[in-house]
Amino acid sequence: MSTKTKTKKTPKQRFKIFLKVLLIIVLVIALLCGILASVSAVGLKSNSNFIETIETVSFDNQLEPVLDDNGCYTFTTDDHFKVVQLTDVHIGGGFLSIKKDSMAINAVAAMITAEKPDLVVITGDIAYPVPFQAGTFNNKTSAELFAQLMEKLGVYWVPVFGNHDTEAYSYYSRKKISEFYSQEKFSHCLFQSGPEDVDGYGNSIINVKNTKGEITQSLVMLDSHSYVDNDYFGIMWKYDTIHESQVKWYEDSLNKIKAENNDVMPKSLAFFHIAIPEYKTAWDEYRTNDFNDTENVKYIYGKAGEKDYSVYTSEYNYGFFDKVKELDSTQGMFCGHDHLNNFSIDYKGVRLTYGYSIDYLAYTGIMKFGLQRGCTVIDIAPDGSFESHLENYYQDKYQTAKEKEQVDMVGNYHSELDNQ
Repeated sequence: MSTKTKTKKTPKQRFKIFLKVLLIIVLVIALLCGILASVSAVGLKSNSNFIETIETVSFDNQLEPVLDDNGCYTFTTDDHFKVVQLTDVHIGGGFLSIKKDSMAINAVAAMITAEKPDLVVITGDIAYPVPFQAGTFNNKTSAELFAQLMEKLGVYWVPVFGNHDTEAYSYYSRKKISEFYSQEKFSHCLFQSGPEDVDGYGNSIINVKNTKGEITQSLVMLDSHSYVDNDYFGIMWKYDTIHESQVKWYEDSLNKIKAENNDVMPKSLAFFHIAIPEYKTAWDEYRTNDFNDTENVKYIYGKAGEKDYSVYTSEYNYGFFDKVKELDSTQGMFCGHDHLNNFSIDYKGVRLTYGYSIDYLAYTGIMKFGLQRGCTVIDIAPDGSFESHLENYYQDKYQTAKEKEQVDMVGNYHSELDNQ
């Protein structure tokens, strides 16, 4: 009886087998990447084509800003000035987020078309290039879609950076995205990169003045940065805040405007992404007092919808709020970041406000819920005083290009999630 013997492969033969296996793996990965890239391209083209079907906003008499000698864009009016705050739009820009990106575009277009604001301020996270949710690392595609949308709508707009706009792993840095938004072809975008010796990008001021030449309101844009303490990917939720150099720039800028404004300090509003620590201090004081006003805190509207009433902010504080109190210019602040927080409270005479978010993508399952989605409308009076209120997206007055999705308008996101 004969027996078969195994022929021992030589090192050279084993190496050839290894190369063949490696080549097959590389080819499979390349094929998969090609397929996903094609799907992404088709999805981006689809959403881009959708944007082109959206009509330009019709204004009776649209205000047009000019770039003043002081380097600030300035609107001139003796009437009320209307700002719409959008936040956390979270356009993924990849093959996994095509449908949700379309929903976000639909929502933004509907609300801006109905509100007809003089200016739209987006307080961070236009982009969401998180690969396992968006299907891409490319954060520029999100910015491109949003810029295309805003320019098609024909409304003046200015973005403020959020933590997700330029992740550590995304393709483009804050500097590169700043250069993108600064292109002349975006004729309605009022983004300015800001001074190079000040931390962050997009630190700038937009002024509103009357026909007498008096500045009635200064809108201050600030970069609240991203993560700190080696939390490069944000998995430990260690958030940054407005830096010391920005506080100094804020002070110097308002004092310069004051000197040019007949020595009258302008009233102002501040816009940024991540809440400064005083948001948490104020809300915690209100909450621990059984949700009643205190000597320092006066409730205006909204709620803290994050789990356990959380307010996610930085452990660091470089004195921005203290400087606000000292200068007695800024009456209110508007931020985003916490998609389920939408409260507005007065803290020591300064209004601290969260805007309604858009997000369909970042919070798992959030596309099914509707109570938290919308915009914030800010009305600035001719004397510089202001009022703000929330507008939910699912009202009939917001007519959409595509049919609105069906959402839960009763359930609370976290309570429903906890019961699953």
